[in-house]
Formats: sequence, C-alpha cells, structure tokens
Amino acid sequence: MGLLLSYLGGLFGGRKGPEGERNLRANDRPHNLSYQYANNAIKTSKYNVLTFLPLNLFEQFQRLANAYFLFLFILQLIPEISSLSWFTTVVPLVLVLSITAVKDASDDINRHKSDKQVNNRKVDILINGEIRSEKWMNVQVGDIIKLENNQFVTADLLLLSSSEPLNLVYIETAELDGETNLKVKQALTTTGEMGDSIEALARFNGEVRCEPPNNRLDKFKGTLTANGQTYSLDNDKILLRGCTLRNTEWCFGLVIFGGPDTKLMQNCGKTIFKRTSIDHLMNVLVLCIFGFLACMCSILAVGNAIWEVKEGSVFTAFLPRPPGVNAAFSAFLTFWSYVIILNTVVPISLYVSVEIIRLGNSFYIDWDRKMYYSKNDTPAQARTTTLNEELGQIKYIFSDKTGTLTQNIMAFNKCSIGGKSYGEVTDFSGQRVEITEKTEKVDFKWNSLADPKFVFHDHSLVETVREGNPEAQAFFRLLALCHTVMPEEKTEGELFYQAQSPDEGALVTAARNFGFVFRSRTPESITVVEMGKQVTYELLAVLDFNNVRKRMSVIVRGPEGNLRLYCKGADTIVYERLHPSCCKLMEVTTEHLNEYAGDGLRTLALAYKDLDESYMEEWRKRHHQASTAMDDREERLDQLYEEIEKDLLLLGATAVEDKLQDGVPQTIQKLAKADIKIWVLTGDKQETAENIGYSCNMLREEMKDIFVIAANTAEGVKQELQKARRKMCPGSSDEPTVIKARAGLFWRLKTETVEDEVVDEEYGLVINGHSLAYALEKGLQLELLRTACMCQTVICCRVTPLQKAQVVELVKKYKQAVTLAIGDGANDVSMIKAAHIGVGISGQEGMQAVLSSDYSFAQFRYLQRLLLVHGRWSYLRMCKFLRYFFYKNFTFTFVHFWYGFFCGFSAQTVYDEWFITLYNLVYTALPVLGMSLFDQDVNDRWSFQFPQLYSPGQLNLYFSKKAFIRCMMHSCYSSLILFFIPWGAMYDTVRDDGKDIVDYQSFALLAQTCLLIAVNIQLCLDTHYWTAVNQFFVWGSLSAYFAITFTMYSNGMFLIFTSSFPFIGTARNSLNQPNVWLTILLTSILCALPVVAFRFLLIQLWPTVNDKMRHKVRKEGEPAPVRPTHIRRRISRRSGYAFSHAQGYGNLVTSTKFLLKRPIKSRLALFPQTDSPLSQNQPQLYRTIAEESEEPQST
Repeated sequence: MGLLLSYLGGLFGGRKGPEGERNLRANDRPHNLSYQYANNAIKTSKYNVLTFLPLNLFEQFQRLANAYFLFLFILQLIPEISSLSWFTTVVPLVLVLSITAVKDASDDINRHKSDKQVNNRKVDILINGEIRSEKWMNVQVGDIIKLENNQFVTADLLLLSSSEPLNLVYIETAELDGETNLKVKQALTTTGEMGDSIEALARFNGEVRCEPPNNRLDKFKGTLTANGQTYSLDNDKILLRGCTLRNTEWCFGLVIFGGPDTKLMQNCGKTIFKRTSIDHLMNVLVLCIFGFLACMCSILAVGNAIWEVKEGSVFTAFLPRPPGVNAAFSAFLTFWSYVIILNTVVPISLYVSVEIIRLGNSFYIDWDRKMYYSKNDTPAQARTTTLNEELGQIKYIFSDKTGTLTQNIMAFNKCSIGGKSYGEVTDFSGQRVEITEKTEKVDFKWNSLADPKFVFHDHSLVETVREGNPEAQAFFRLLALCHTVMPEEKTEGELFYQAQSPDEGALVTAARNFGFVFRSRTPESITVVEMGKQVTYELLAVLDFNNVRKRMSVIVRGPEGNLRLYCKGADTIVYERLHPSCCKLMEVTTEHLNEYAGDGLRTLALAYKDLDESYMEEWRKRHHQASTAMDDREERLDQLYEEIEKDLLLLGATAVEDKLQDGVPQTIQKLAKADIKIWVLTGDKQETAENIGYSCNMLREEMKDIFVIAANTAEGVKQELQKARRKMCPGSSDEPTVIKARAGLFWRLKTETVEDEVVDEEYGLVINGHSLAYALEKGLQLELLRTACMCQTVICCRVTPLQKAQVVELVKKYKQAVTLAIGDGANDVSMIKAAHIGVGISGQEGMQAVLSSDYSFAQFRYLQRLLLVHGRWSYLRMCKFLRYFFYKNFTFTFVHFWYGFFCGFSAQTVYDEWFITLYNLVYTALPVLGMSLFDQDVNDRWSFQFPQLYSPGQLNLYFSKKAFIRCMMHSCYSSLILFFIPWGAMYDTVRDDGKDIVDYQSFALLAQTCLLIAVNIQLCLDTHYWTAVNQFFVWGSLSAYFAITFTMYSNGMFLIFTSSFPFIGTARNSLNQPNVWLTILLTSILCALPVVAFRFLLIQLWPTVNDKMRHKVRKEGEPAPVRPTHIRRRISRRSGYAFSHAQGYGNLVTSTKFLLKRPIKSRLALFPQTDSPLSQNQPQLYRTIAEESEEPQST
C-alpha cells in the first residue's frame, strides 16, 4: 500500500517547490510517505514506448536543418511551384530521421537496462519487526536496512550500529572520489547500543531533521531526536550510496535520502547535451546560407517578372497563362520553385555524412589497441559520437590528481639511515642502474611475517639490518612504534593494517618486512616482533599530529625500563628541534632529502630522544592537568609538546612514493609542447599537490617563480594575485582587456573574452581552497583568470566539487577556448560535465566519473593519443569534409543559378531529375566519406614526435567563416567554368555526322558529367593519404555514374517508365562525340589548374607547420621509435612535507573502549574475492581511519 501511495503521489501530486528541510521518522512509512519523498528507484532513461516517437521527432525537428527539409517537402507537394518530385527530399529526410532515431533508441535501451539492473538489486530491510529481502527500488525513506561485508550501500544512510568496536564501519569510496584506501564512519553511541538486536531496532522511532537533498559529498548537517535527547549529525555518521562496505561483518542504517535524492545521483545531475564549436559555427553558416539562398531566389524571381513582361507575352498565344496569373504572381511562384531547386546548398546528406564520420572516428578510438590496458582488460571507449573533432581543439585541461595522475598506491622507496642512503641499485662500477620490473627484488623469505607484496631492490639495507646495525634497527623500530595504525590478524602470521593514511601504512609495512613487525596494540602497550623476538613496549603518551605541528611523537618504555621519545615529521620542523651534535649528520641527510625530493618522493625525518624517569613523571602530571583543563587546553598541550620535543637525535629520513600512473610526466610534457595548459584541481593538501606537481614535471626548477596564494581574506587574495601578476608582467594594466562580441544563432549570445597577456618566462601558481573561494567571487574572478592564464601550470588544492566546476566555467566564459576535464570519482562529475569534453579514468577506481564522461580509458597517458592522434585527425578530417562538401554543393547549385538566365527564369533544372536525386546520395557520397574516414596528413608516430602539429586546431585554422567564404568563391569560379564552357561548346552545334542539333538533354548530360569529374578531381587534390578503399570509392562512384546513366537513358527504361525516364538515347548519342570528351577535359583542367597553382605558391611562400612536416616525412620516412625516458628532477628547492595524516586519532587509539569488541561469530576476509583488482594491488593498500572534519577530501 505504501508503495502504491508513493507511486500515485509522485504521479499526480509530487513535492511542490524546493524542499526546505527533511523530516523523517524511523520505522514509520505512513508518516514519511506523507512528505512524498522520492523512493530509492533511479531513472536515467529519457523515453518509454509511448513517448519515444513524439519526443524523439520533436527533438530532431528542433534542429534547424531538419525543420527546413520538412518545409521543403511541404512545398514540393504543391504542384504550382514544384519542379522536382517529392521523393528527392522525403527519401533523405526519412533516412536521416530513422538513423538518428535508431541511435537514440539504442542509447536509451542501454540506460533502461542499467536502471533495471540497479533497481532490482536485493537488500535486507527491517519491516514489521522482521528482516526481509527486497529490491532496491522498494526501499523508502525512514526504512532501516542491513548491509553486510562487500555490499554496495543502497541509499544515503544514517549509520545506527555495526559489528565493529566503537560502532565503526570501513567503507571504500572509489565510486565517489576515486580513492581505494578505506575510510571510517562511526555511529552515535546511543544507536550503537542497539547492536544487531532486531527487537531494539524495530522499536527505534528516532526522528531526523536534516538538510534537503544536495550534491555536497563532504558535508552533512542534521539532528537525531531519540529517547527525548537530541544528537548532532555530521558527515562522519553518514554512509553514501555508491560506497562499498569493507571489512565489516554487518551494519544497520536508517535511509535518509533515496534514489534521485542521494548525493551520488545529485552529483550526476541531468545529462548535458554538448555540441562542438564546429556545430555552433555550422548553425551560423546554415543561417547565412538560408539568407544567401533567399537572395538568389529573389534575383531569379525578379528576373522572371521582367522576362514575363518583356518576353513572356510573345508566347501566350500558344502557352496561355492560367487564369489569375500575371507577371507578379508568376514571379512569386518562381521564387518558391527556386527555393526547391537550389536547396542543395544545404543538402540533408550533409548531416547524414557528418554522423557517419563521427561514428567512424569513434570506432577508431574504441578499436585502438594502443589505448587498451591489458592489466584490467579495459579498452578506451568513446561514449559519445558527437564530439570527436573537438578533441583536436583543446586549449585547457583540468585534471584531478588522486587516481588520475597517481595510482593512489604508496610504496616505501628509499631511506637515509645514519648518513647513508638506501634504495638505489648500482652496478659493479658503482654507477646507478635504473630500476625496472626485471630488476632483482629483495628476498624476504627469512622473515615469516613479511608482507609478500612489499617490493624493495637494495639488498644492502637488509644486510645492514640483519647484521645488527644499531642505527638501522633503531630506524625501523621507530617506524614500528610511532604511528596510529591498527593491526588485524585473522590467522597466525596473516597481518592486515588499518592505516589512517596510505603513506603511514607504507612505513609500518616497510618496518614489518625489515624485521620489526608491528603485531598488536592495547591502549597502554605496543607489541612488536623484532628480528623474530617478541617485545612489548609500554605506551606512555601519543603526541598527536596536526597541521601546525606537522609531526607526531610517541613516548614508550622499553622492556629494560628505558624511556624513549620517537618522533617523525616534516624535515624542516624536526631539524629545528635537533641536538647541536647532529649538525654533520643533518647536512648529509639534507643532501639525501634533496635527492629524494628531486625524484618527487614524499619525505619524513625521523628522530629520537632518551628521557629521564623523574622528568617524565613530572611531565606526565603537567600533561594530565593540561589535557583536563577547561580553558586554553590546546595551547597548554602544544607548550608541553614543544618542551619535550627538543634536543632530538637524528636517525634518518624516509622517502615514500605516491606512485604516478605510467607515462604521466611524458604525457604532460607532450601536451605542454602542443600548447595545451594543464590545471590540476585536487582536494589534497597543498604539500601533497606540490609534490605531485614536481613529480609530473608540471612544476619545474627552471620556472622563474612559483606563486602560492594562501590568504584567508578577499583583500589578501586580491593583493597576492596582483603581486604575482605584476611580477610576471610589470607593464600589465590594472584592469583586464575584455573584448565584447556577439555569437551564436541570430547573434543572440553575448561573449566576453579576456585577452592573453604576454609573459617572457615560465611561472607556476598554487592556490588553496579557502583562497580560491574568495577568488571565484565576482569581483576577483578576472584577477584570478588573468594571473592563472599567465602561468604555465596551475594547481588548486583543497577544492570542493563545486569549485572544480566553477573554475572550468570561468575559463569557458572568458577565454572562449575548448576545455577538457579528466577525473575518476563522483567528486569530478560536476567538472567533467562543465567542460566541453569530459574524460573518465576507468579501472580499479569508481565508475561514476566514467558514466558521466564523453570518453573513458584506464590510464592518463592515453590522453596524449586521444588528443594528438585521434583528436587531431578527427578535426582535420571534419574540416576537410566540410570544405569539400560545401564546395561540391555550391558548385552544383551555382550552375543552376547561371542556367536560370538562359531558360527564361522558368525554374527548369539544368540537370536530369535523377542526377539531382542521386548526386549527394550515390555519386559523391562514398568518395568524400573515404577521405573523411581515412585521411591523415602524417601518421601517429610523427604526430607524437611533433606535438606542434596540434596548434592549428586550437586556432580554428582549418574551418572558419573565412574558410567558408573561400569555398564559396572557389565554387563560384568552378560553376562559371562548368556552365559556360559546355554551353559555349554545345551552342548551335551538330553531331559530327550532321544528323542532330544539340538539345537540352544533351547539354544537361554534358554539364552534369563535367561537374562530377571536376568535383572528383578536387577530392583527389584534397586527399593526402590514399588507401585501396579511397581508390575504390572514387573509381567506383564514377563507374556507377556511367552505368546508371546508360541504364536510365536506355530504350528499355523509357518503354517501362515513360514519364520517369524521358532522356532516351541521350547518353549513347552524346558520349560518342569527340567534342564532348574534349569539353570535359577542358573544364577539368580549368577547374583544377588554379587550385594547383595557388597551393604551390602557398607552400613555397607561406608554408604551414603541416606543410613543413609533410615535406620532412617525404624526406625522412618513418621516425625512429621514441624510447620511454625517465624524467628525473634535480632541484635545490625541497618540496614541502607531504604526509596525509589527520589530527585527533592519537586519542582514539589510546582509548580503552577502542579495543572492546562485541562478540562476533567470525571475522570476514578483507578481500574475499582474490581475483578483484583491489586485492591484487601492488603493494598492499591501506585503510583510512579518520577524515579531517569540514575539509574537502582528497581527489
């Protein structure tokens, strides 16, 4: 009954207006249904069986061209003005509508299948005091549902209870943000006490008041009222739809948002119909063509009126006019007759051909083996067929970081211990050897507790540790003790670490493999297996990390009773607290840190200090007083931490690699050479983003300066931006130069373009989320844009999904440049949809970005092939196609126009009616498609080797309004040749046997034959890359023309269909005359000769980059294959501390409650599906324990 009420409410009532606040009650469907909240069913399809035909036709006739051809068809049904049969328009129109309808139906059927699959998933719901298995689509707001390990989260839930201690659950958010390390959520204590008691959960009637549905993934505000108490709710207590429950046996949740109201679906939004800049230009050109067509028809109509007055009266004796028809009315009818005849200036076959070309170029992307990622069996996919040529015009790329540029995998790479660096591999002569997959790995079989997935190549470090080197052992002992990792041991020796950050997990795993295995912990102790011997340390204090301290410390008592403080943190912070005796070691370690930073590694310095028992006792008392103080607690604790963390002794430094995807630096280097600007928009902290910027070769030492915008006020942001701009361009004006113009259909769209300012050096810009929020305000937008566009690289840190979209929209609005956004999570969806082109990274991360994208592939490095090869070729082919198509059709039409002056403006056609019908559909269709599908100026290797070939697309050099006007002028010249040369050659002539005088039909045949051969010669001149298919199409089309012509002009066709084939015998009578073939030869030469001469002069005097490259290709042949190179960054400037640790978890791991577990039957494996991509990552992935509150998550 509830489902029926929900359905009827959605059908007839629906919620009126935007929802102000959500109010729901647990286990009370009637109450919740009264608010008419959406259920959990999703619908992404557009049509159903009844609405498909009317809706699809309505959408298609919104296209100007389709509506125009429908209008022409109606005109052709009027006998008084129709000089062509109706089938010449209706056949191609029906063909176009059918092809588009089939394509739209196919896409929508796939959406229906996807919706059905998701809606029919099963989940356990608590209904009337018992657990029932129901479909997802039947879940309602206010229901309590049960989730089990590895299940998808059904809807947006308030977490009530779980099988884990402290009511924690671990979730994988790959669908939302692309991150595969697990995150933690925690239920309220009051609801967690219900556990898995069905009776208690069924009695639960708590009321939730919260914010209305929105797309903010990182924030939630609400309250829960239960048992007379009100509790605050935040994002840490909410499980979002699209997440996956991991390493948690079960949990119960209360449905807050369902289906279209969930944050996942709110981020998806409506599908935006994207159109290329060529599409927009085509709309303007088609409008201009309509105006030009009206002008031609008006000229011919006026000519008809004049002719009727002066000459027509002579013929009225034997050709009387119909009653009521005078010269003026005759001119009116003639106008519409010529509208029908001259409609080939915009043939409907143009749109059919464009769709076929785009479809073909999309298949090339799908079939490209060089964009296939075999590891995950993931091919590249063109998810739309309408944007291919736009890929050849990209000027700005906006990229996510985590999972897009990086693999989201941390690996312990190198370390410095006691002044010696480890991690490099050298040959017998001491020279450094580059590490590859074939490099011999260290064998850790001697350590039974080692992680088999851990990879290290420097054997000397193992030998140093095993020999008992005290510094090396102290180094790894520190890594095994100083952290907030939680261990989990399912079976003897099978350890899993729940790490708050993946880099902390990597350090603990490194210690584990080198013989210092973190085994277990209690709130008061840490147990470590040191070189096979189990040792328990008493944990006295955890000096927690925060963003100001940039370090964490632990104080432990060893088995011998000695007290020691272990500290790890940013090298600059730790160095300030070292004992003066460490000066020499600090210098050597600094050199190593510079080298590690040069390789883009994330570094930490490690130090320790022995403590006095009496001092420690006194310090602990003061620590207790500070931690229980009501006022200035944080400040007092910080003073105590500062006091004890001094005079430290340096042990060394670690270097963890946030692994980039393969080929990222090389790809960015190639794209930069193509004059494409790359902006990184990430939710990560500034230090991490800068590190990746250096690793990717976006930030470089040779840059003159890298500006960091980190002000916390609007005025401060403005001053910093202006200071940076004036340093880059001292002569720049205070106000930007904004060019205002009009564009679009009927020039209704107002555009504002901020001009680029010339900068001599290379600069970089880093801006954080707080500053970006101020910079995106209306008063500072242009200042941000001016400063950012002067820089070669822009990195925006700590940005929200909304800010990502705002940055993209800002560049689109004021730069009028083609943009591309690439990401892998749901937090990138808004950016992907805002950009002209959206690219999703598919593979081990979430698929939400892929589902919203226009193109998808598995690795960032494939972007260079997508743009520099497929995009450039698609743009080149489409521009060639349009130039040629307009040329051949304007030439065809202009011949009609000239003929009007010699036929009394009677709207008689110069060609045979069947030739008019088949000209675009048969005779010229395949050759131009062959060129548009196979042509290429240079092959893919040369395209990679010279990215500068990409720049013409960014500047719209191949097809523009100027190029269109040149096509018209060329067509006008060709049409004059193609009409007047045959007319002069045939005028008052007879056959060579003197039998017949040349008639209209013979002239029509000669004119159309000359036209067809001339446009084919032009096609051959435009084709750079010949294949067997091109040859077959060109010669096959000419052969088909002559075969069809002889057949249609034969006696048999005339006898069977007398009225339809009146040109009996014309072909055999005309084409056996030498003067006919000489005329064809003369017109062909006169049409082609100026083109050849003009192009020769252009290449000799003003060669383009493509001309130079084609000359180089002919001269050198194939380029040598480019070997992949390792881009190594050597800089004196160390990148900042980068450790994605969050504050506050130190108190949690020392809490007594943390290790209290309710009885459970058995613990499920973290990765029960051993064939899943997640379980096979190298090295091991780590789970995140806590998130920073009120901060956007890393992307």
